[in-house]
Amino acid sequence: RLGISVVSGFHTNFQQYSNQYGMSLLSRVVTHYLRWFHNRSTLTLVPSASQRLELERRHFERLGMLSRGVDSQLFHPAKRDNALRESWGLGNDDIAVLHVGRLAQEKNLGVLKRCFDALRSTYPQRRLQLIVVGDGPQRALLEHDLPNAIFCGTLRGEELARYYASGDLFLFPSLTETFGNVVLEAMASGLAVVAYDQAAATQHIRHGYNGVLAMPGDEDAFCDAANWLLEDREHLRRARLNARQHASRQGWPAIIEQFENQLRDVCGEPLAAPTLPYAR
Repeated sequence: RLGISVVSGFHTNFQQYSNQYGMSLLSRVVTHYLRWFHNRSTLTLVPSASQRLELERRHFERLGMLSRGVDSQLFHPAKRDNALRESWGLGNDDIAVLHVGRLAQEKNLGVLKRCFDALRSTYPQRRLQLIVVGDGPQRALLEHDLPNAIFCGTLRGEELARYYASGDLFLFPSLTETFGNVVLEAMASGLAVVAYDQAAATQHIRHGYNGVLAMPGDEDAFCDAANWLLEDREHLRRARLNARQHASRQGWPAIIEQFENQLRDVCGEPLAAPTLPYAR
């Protein structure tokens, strides 16, 4: 109303969550409201190219991209803690399979159990332990379905960084992320990430080089990708090394500078702005 340009951010897939929670009839209503809200902005920032494409298909206007960075000094392989691994029952050559995130229905955590069971079945001679960091409404169900997993609850800061660095393989089966910060945190910590080919994983993982990808929704391919990493110790070693090298170049300063430039570009634009240079 005051004619001030507004920049908004789209970073939660509310319309997908309504489907996950059995309210698919509301999905169209939610999408309509979000489109109405964001299309009043001079610019709507999204964190990934795949998210931008999805919103363009839903007729969102004036979209720009602002990715995410990672603190590669906080999340660092040097914080690996052998005493912590020993408390998990693991030695140097054993495999800690890590998952970090909110334990909720929209995170597709049934694949977590399926994939870990597949790994144990394929490599019965190796000692593997699943470590789950996070909390949420599905924790009790997961604890029932994965009685041998170690559930750590919510961790932050240095403690979270220590858990990341003490892992080896990171499973991220979510299909509803607009980005997924944990992907970069795991890579910066020197973990090989298994994820679906979307959002942050698409931007940062080169399949077979610094992690592995599966087509979204293909659970068999997700499990096969994880199996490939453990098939040869060199696969896992190289992926972990390359993941760290890539993530260490994804710092926040360049992203903050980009954000500042985007804000400067919209200053003085009328509310009903014409198409901007970085819009679709």
